[in-house]
Amino acid sequence: MAKKTKSKRNEYTKDDIKLLKAHSKARTPVATLSKLMKRSEGSLRQKAGSLGIGLGHQR
Repeated sequence: MAKKTKSKRNEYTKDDIKLLKAHSKARTPVATLSKLMKRSEGSLRQKAGSLGIGLGHQR
């Protein structure tokens, strides 16, 4: 039986949050931001929601 790999979780640092807020203000598309921060779109959207900021170019 194949071993299951455990997903690695990256905590958001203060710099990550600052970058997320800056891109929120600049209305950067989520797909672009996802590649830049090396995180999934869902992860970014959830974090933005918990911070109470909008994300993406169409809001």
